[in-house]
Amino acid sequence: MSKLKKILVRARRQVFSEMVGNNPSIFQGEGYDFIELREYMPGDDIRHIDWNITAKLQKPFIKIFREERELNVVLASVLNGSVHFGSKKFKQDVIAEVVALLGFSTLKNGDLLSSYIFTDKLESHAKPSKKLHQIHKNVEEILSFDALNKKMDFKNIADTLFKRLKRKSLILVVGDFFEIPDFKLLAKKHEVVALIVRDRLEEKPPQMGFSSLVDPESGAVLEGDFNRSSVESYAKKVQEHDRELYSTLRKDKIRFTKIYTDANASVALRRLFEGR
Repeated sequence: MSKLKKILVRARRQVFSEMVGNNPSIFQGEGYDFIELREYMPGDDIRHIDWNITAKLQKPFIKIFREERELNVVLASVLNGSVHFGSKKFKQDVIAEVVALLGFSTLKNGDLLSSYIFTDKLESHAKPSKKLHQIHKNVEEILSFDALNKKMDFKNIADTLFKRLKRKSLILVVGDFFEIPDFKLLAKKHEVVALIVRDRLEEKPPQMGFSSLVDPESGAVLEGDFNRSSVESYAKKVQEHDRELYSTLRKDKIRFTKIYTDANASVALRRLFEGR
Protein backbone atom coordinates (compact mmCIF):
# COMPACT_ATOMS: atom_id res chain seq x y z
CA MET A 1 0.00 0.00 0.00
CA SER A 2 1.39 3.43 -0.94
CA LYS A 3 2.16 6.10 1.66
CA LEU A 4 -0.69 8.23 0.29
CA LYS A 5 -3.23 5.42 0.60
CA LYS A 6 -2.04 4.51 4.11
CA ILE A 7 -2.45 8.09 5.32
CA LEU A 8 -5.89 8.47 3.75
CA VAL A 9 -7.20 5.11 5.00
CA ARG A 10 -5.91 5.66 8.55
CA ALA A 11 -7.20 9.24 8.74
CA ARG A 12 -10.62 8.31 7.36
CA ARG A 13 -10.90 5.41 9.83
CA GLN A 14 -9.98 7.65 12.76
CA VAL A 15 -12.49 10.32 11.78
CA PHE A 16 -15.42 8.17 10.74
CA SER A 17 -14.91 5.25 13.15
CA GLU A 18 -12.95 6.30 16.23
CA MET A 19 -14.18 9.89 16.47
CA VAL A 20 -17.72 8.88 17.31
CA GLY A 21 -20.03 8.93 20.31
CA ASN A 22 -20.59 12.30 21.90
CA ASN A 23 -18.36 14.15 19.44
CA PRO A 24 -19.43 14.17 15.78
CA SER A 25 -16.06 15.56 14.68
CA ILE A 26 -12.99 17.30 16.04
CA PHE A 27 -14.80 20.56 15.34
CA GLN A 28 -17.43 19.81 17.98
CA GLY A 29 -19.82 22.72 18.39
CA GLU A 30 -18.49 24.69 15.43
CA GLY A 31 -21.17 26.02 13.09
CA TYR A 32 -23.95 25.95 15.69
CA ASP A 33 -25.31 28.54 18.11
CA PHE A 34 -26.23 27.19 21.57
CA ILE A 35 -29.72 28.27 22.66
CA GLU A 36 -30.87 26.37 25.77
CA LEU A 37 -30.96 23.15 27.78
CA ARG A 38 -33.96 20.88 28.08
CA GLU A 39 -34.65 17.46 29.53
CA TYR A 40 -33.78 14.54 27.27
CA MET A 41 -36.64 12.94 25.34
CA PRO A 42 -36.62 9.56 23.54
CA GLY A 43 -35.35 10.04 20.01
CA ASP A 44 -33.04 12.98 20.85
CA ASP A 45 -29.48 12.84 19.57
CA ILE A 46 -27.37 11.51 22.48
CA ARG A 47 -24.38 13.40 21.13
CA HIS A 48 -26.02 16.61 22.41
CA ILE A 49 -26.35 15.43 26.01
CA ASP A 50 -24.75 17.84 28.48
CA TRP A 51 -23.01 15.38 30.79
CA ASN A 52 -22.07 17.96 33.42
CA ILE A 53 -25.68 19.10 33.93
CA THR A 54 -26.89 15.51 33.68
CA ALA A 55 -24.55 14.48 36.51
CA LYS A 56 -25.61 17.40 38.72
CA LEU A 57 -29.35 16.96 38.24
CA GLN A 58 -29.27 13.16 38.07
CA LYS A 59 -31.35 13.05 34.89
CA PRO A 60 -30.34 13.60 31.26
CA PHE A 61 -30.43 17.05 29.69
CA ILE A 62 -29.51 17.95 26.12
CA LYS A 63 -28.23 21.12 24.48
CA ILE A 64 -30.50 22.74 21.90
CA PHE A 65 -28.71 24.43 19.00
CA ARG A 66 -29.72 26.80 16.25
CA GLU A 67 -27.83 25.93 13.10
CA GLU A 68 -25.79 28.74 11.62
CA ARG A 69 -24.23 28.98 8.18
CA GLU A 70 -21.82 26.19 7.36
CA LEU A 71 -18.29 26.73 8.59
CA ASN A 72 -15.60 27.66 6.08
CA VAL A 73 -12.47 25.67 7.03
CA VAL A 74 -9.17 26.69 5.44
CA LEU A 75 -6.09 24.45 5.61
CA ALA A 76 -2.81 26.28 5.03
CA SER A 77 0.24 23.99 4.81
CA VAL A 78 3.66 25.64 5.10
CA LEU A 79 6.19 23.50 3.22
CA ASN A 80 9.57 25.21 3.58
CA GLY A 81 12.80 23.20 3.50
CA SER A 82 12.90 22.43 7.22
CA VAL A 83 9.85 20.13 6.99
CA HIS A 84 12.08 17.72 5.04
CA PHE A 85 13.37 16.26 8.29
CA GLY A 86 12.43 13.53 10.73
CA SER A 87 14.04 10.89 12.91
CA LYS A 88 11.16 8.39 12.65
CA LYS A 89 8.90 10.14 10.16
CA PHE A 90 9.38 13.28 8.07
CA LYS A 91 7.54 16.36 9.28
CA GLN A 92 6.21 16.73 5.76
CA ASP A 93 4.48 13.34 6.08
CA VAL A 94 2.96 14.35 9.43
CA ILE A 95 1.67 17.58 7.88
CA ALA A 96 -0.03 15.41 5.23
CA GLU A 97 -1.57 13.26 8.00
CA VAL A 98 -2.84 16.32 9.87
CA VAL A 99 -4.36 17.73 6.69
CA ALA A 100 -6.09 14.39 6.00
CA LEU A 101 -7.55 14.24 9.52
CA LEU A 102 -8.75 17.83 9.39
CA GLY A 103 -10.09 17.42 5.87
CA PHE A 104 -12.17 14.33 6.63
CA SER A 105 -13.45 15.86 9.87
CA THR A 106 -14.48 19.03 8.02
CA LEU A 107 -16.48 17.12 5.44
CA LYS A 108 -17.99 14.85 8.08
CA ASN A 109 -19.24 17.97 9.83
CA GLY A 110 -20.83 19.18 6.58
CA ASP A 111 -18.57 22.22 6.29
CA LEU A 112 -16.75 23.75 3.34
CA LEU A 113 -13.07 22.89 2.90
CA SER A 114 -10.46 24.89 1.03
CA SER A 115 -6.70 24.39 1.07
CA TYR A 116 -3.50 26.28 0.39
CA ILE A 117 0.17 25.33 0.14
CA PHE A 118 2.70 28.04 0.92
CA THR A 119 6.47 28.48 0.86
CA ASP A 120 7.60 32.10 0.54
CA LYS A 121 4.84 32.33 -2.06
CA LEU A 122 1.47 30.75 -2.74
CA GLU A 123 2.25 27.39 -4.36
CA SER A 124 -1.29 26.09 -4.86
CA HIS A 125 -4.90 26.70 -3.87
CA ALA A 126 -8.05 24.58 -3.95
CA LYS A 127 -11.40 26.38 -3.86
CA PRO A 128 -14.03 25.63 -1.18
CA SER A 129 -15.55 22.20 -1.70
CA LYS A 130 -17.31 19.32 0.04
CA LYS A 131 -15.83 16.61 -2.17
CA LEU A 132 -13.60 13.83 -0.84
CA HIS A 133 -11.47 14.12 -3.96
CA GLN A 134 -10.13 17.45 -2.70
CA ILE A 135 -8.67 15.79 0.40
CA HIS A 136 -6.96 13.10 -1.70
CA LYS A 137 -5.54 15.70 -4.05
CA ASN A 138 -4.27 17.96 -1.26
CA VAL A 139 -2.59 15.13 0.68
CA GLU A 140 -0.98 13.79 -2.50
CA GLU A 141 0.29 17.26 -3.37
CA ILE A 142 1.85 17.70 0.08
CA LEU A 143 3.56 14.30 -0.04
CA SER A 144 5.00 14.88 -3.53
CA PHE A 145 6.02 18.51 -2.95
CA ASP A 146 9.77 19.16 -3.18
CA ALA A 147 10.32 21.25 -0.06
CA LEU A 148 14.13 21.23 -0.17
CA ASN A 149 15.68 24.69 -0.59
CA LYS A 150 12.27 26.33 -0.21
CA LYS A 151 11.94 29.27 2.15
CA MET A 152 8.83 30.54 3.92
CA ASP A 153 7.28 33.94 4.54
CA PHE A 154 4.58 34.26 7.20
CA LYS A 155 3.86 37.85 6.15
CA ASN A 156 2.97 36.70 2.66
CA ILE A 157 0.76 33.95 4.12
CA ALA A 158 -1.10 36.40 6.36
CA ASP A 159 -1.50 39.00 3.58
CA THR A 160 -2.66 36.44 1.02
CA LEU A 161 -5.28 34.87 3.27
CA PHE A 162 -6.49 38.25 4.52
CA LYS A 163 -7.08 39.46 0.95
CA ARG A 164 -8.54 36.23 -0.44
CA LEU A 165 -10.88 35.17 2.36
CA LYS A 166 -13.93 37.43 2.34
CA ARG A 167 -16.07 35.29 4.62
CA LYS A 168 -15.14 34.63 8.25
CA SER A 169 -13.27 31.33 8.34
CA LEU A 170 -11.50 28.85 10.58
CA ILE A 171 -7.90 28.97 9.35
CA LEU A 172 -5.64 26.08 10.35
CA VAL A 173 -1.98 26.80 9.64
CA VAL A 174 0.21 23.66 9.67
CA GLY A 175 4.01 23.97 9.74
CA ASP A 176 7.05 23.76 12.00
CA PHE A 177 6.93 27.45 13.02
CA PHE A 178 10.66 28.05 13.36
CA GLU A 179 9.83 31.67 12.63
CA ILE A 180 7.46 33.88 14.62
CA PRO A 181 4.30 34.70 12.63
CA ASP A 182 2.41 37.97 12.77
CA PHE A 183 -1.21 36.83 12.43
CA LYS A 184 -2.64 39.59 14.61
CA LEU A 185 -4.64 41.29 11.83
CA LEU A 186 -5.70 37.96 10.29
CA ALA A 187 -6.91 36.72 13.68
CA LYS A 188 -9.14 39.77 14.12
CA LYS A 189 -11.04 38.85 10.96
CA HIS A 190 -10.93 35.04 11.26
CA GLU A 191 -10.34 32.31 13.82
CA VAL A 192 -6.73 31.20 13.38
CA VAL A 193 -5.23 28.00 14.79
CA ALA A 194 -1.51 27.15 14.67
CA LEU A 195 -0.56 23.46 14.40
CA ILE A 196 3.15 23.15 15.14
CA VAL A 197 4.72 19.99 13.70
CA ARG A 198 8.11 19.12 15.16
CA ASP A 199 10.59 16.25 15.52
CA ARG A 200 12.03 15.72 18.99
CA LEU A 201 15.60 15.49 17.68
CA GLU A 202 15.50 19.01 16.27
CA GLU A 203 14.59 20.35 19.69
CA LYS A 204 17.05 18.20 21.65
CA PRO A 205 19.70 16.90 19.22
CA PRO A 206 22.22 14.24 20.27
CA GLN A 207 25.95 14.84 20.60
CA MET A 208 27.42 14.03 17.18
CA GLY A 209 31.03 15.16 17.50
CA PHE A 210 32.55 16.75 14.40
CA SER A 211 29.89 16.65 11.67
CA SER A 212 28.65 18.34 8.52
CA LEU A 213 25.01 19.43 8.36
CA VAL A 214 23.07 20.77 5.39
CA ASP A 215 20.54 23.59 5.80
CA PRO A 216 17.41 22.24 4.03
CA GLU A 217 16.25 25.76 3.17
CA SER A 218 19.43 27.36 1.83
CA GLY A 219 21.50 24.29 0.99
CA ALA A 220 24.41 25.76 2.96
CA VAL A 221 26.76 23.28 4.68
CA LEU A 222 27.51 23.81 8.36
CA GLU A 223 30.55 22.05 9.80
CA GLY A 224 31.48 21.95 13.46
CA ASP A 225 31.98 20.02 16.65
CA PHE A 226 28.51 19.23 17.95
CA ASN A 227 29.59 18.44 21.48
CA ARG A 228 27.60 18.64 24.70
CA SER A 229 28.09 22.38 25.09
CA SER A 230 27.05 23.33 21.56
CA VAL A 231 24.07 20.94 21.58
CA GLU A 232 22.80 22.30 24.92
CA SER A 233 23.24 25.86 23.65
CA TYR A 234 21.19 25.04 20.55
CA ALA A 235 18.42 23.37 22.60
CA LYS A 236 18.24 26.43 24.83
CA LYS A 237 17.79 28.70 21.79
CA VAL A 238 14.93 26.51 20.54
CA GLN A 239 13.24 26.74 23.96
CA GLU A 240 13.63 30.53 23.95
CA HIS A 241 12.19 30.68 20.44
CA ASP A 242 9.19 28.59 21.43
CA ARG A 243 8.50 30.69 24.53
CA GLU A 244 8.39 33.77 22.29
CA LEU A 245 6.25 31.89 19.74
CA TYR A 246 3.70 30.80 22.37
CA SER A 247 3.62 34.28 23.89
CA THR A 248 2.94 35.85 20.49
CA LEU A 249 0.20 33.37 19.63
CA ARG A 250 -1.52 33.84 23.00
CA LYS A 251 -1.32 37.63 22.69
CA ASP A 252 -2.95 37.43 19.26
CA LYS A 253 -5.62 35.02 20.65
CA ILE A 254 -4.53 32.16 18.42
CA ARG A 255 -5.02 28.62 19.70
CA PHE A 256 -2.14 26.24 19.09
CA THR A 257 -0.77 22.80 19.78
CA LYS A 258 2.46 20.96 19.05
CA ILE A 259 2.39 17.64 17.22
CA TYR A 260 5.55 15.50 17.26
CA THR A 261 6.42 13.15 14.43
CA ASP A 262 6.36 10.15 16.80
CA ALA A 263 2.99 11.05 18.37
CA ASN A 264 -0.63 10.38 17.46
CA ALA A 265 -1.79 13.48 15.57
CA SER A 266 -5.50 12.73 16.08
CA VAL A 267 -5.10 12.75 19.88
CA ALA A 268 -3.40 16.16 19.83
CA LEU A 269 -6.09 17.59 17.57
CA ARG A 270 -8.93 16.27 19.68
CA ARG A 271 -7.39 17.72 22.85
CA LEU A 272 -7.01 21.09 21.18
CA PHE A 273 -10.52 21.36 19.78
CA GLU A 274 -12.19 19.91 22.86
CA GLY A 275 -10.36 22.50 24.96
CA ARG A 276 -8.51 20.01 27.14
